Amino acid sequence: MRVLITGANGQLGGALQRTAPAWADINAIDVEDVDLTDSAMLTARLVVEAPDLIINAAAYTAVDKAESDEDTARAINVDAVATMVAAMESTGGRFVHVSTDYVFDGTASSPYLPDAPRNPQSAYGRTKAEGEDKLRRQDILVRTAWVYEAGGANFVRTMIRLMKEREELGVVADQIGAPTWATGLARTIWGLVEREATGTFHHSDAGVASWYDFAVAIAEEAHSLGLLARIPTIRPLTTADYPTPAKRPAFSLLDCRATRAALDETPVHWRTHLRLMLKEEAKLG
Repeated sequence: MRVLITGANGQLGGALQRTAPAWADINAIDVEDVDLTDSAMLTARLVVEAPDLIINAAAYTAVDKAESDEDTARAINVDAVATMVAAMESTGGRFVHVSTDYVFDGTASSPYLPDAPRNPQSAYGRTKAEGEDKLRRQDILVRTAWVYEAGGANFVRTMIRLMKEREELGVVADQIGAPTWATGLARTIWGLVEREATGTFHHSDAGVASWYDFAVAIAEEAHSLGLLARIPTIRPLTTADYPTPAKRPAFSLLDCRATRAALDETPVHWRTHLRLMLKEEAKLG
């Protein structure tokens, strides 16, 4: 099967390539290959590639920048999705799209089900929700949150860098969710494809954390692996203490039970996957 992966150089794009099953004939593209804001260019590239399946791991993810650059975010998160779906509609191909917890408003008190009402509170969230609406009934939508991977640009690696530089740092403690190892997310996506699933699915690692909790765990695990010489003081902050242009969901836990049932999988706690990621990070030097 000819599989086209967009966002090849991103965390998930890389993980999808590394975990690809033997049956997948992979071609992965990124910004140097095609400009997703140019629908004509994208359409022409899709004609050349003629994929049987597209996994769209590309997105405009600069959450704060999107507040002042919503047009570009919409071109990538909405218009490019519509172009890819139209291409698959014309050829009979399949489409997998990755979305985000930011489509929810963060006011829930229990994990968001796949069919929960959406109410995005940021430009990024709005464009991702609009992109979801371009999908067909036969497509796969996978929402996720707090993604990280060894070697990527993410919270884990940022924290390790700051912890090496500072004796003390503050991290927001009133935003609640669950971290997601990109390798595990990629495996879930391939599993859903293999089972010919359709519809909306949620994937994040098991457990609950605030960004503060996550940072404390990063410090402890990184120190135990020799990535940190010492553990700095980590202070809990409120969202009000750390204002950002885009509003973040205060609560963004995703209910992943239906996904686990579909794949007959036992959920893995986020700290277990964090430890695996940091072991990979240590090998990278």
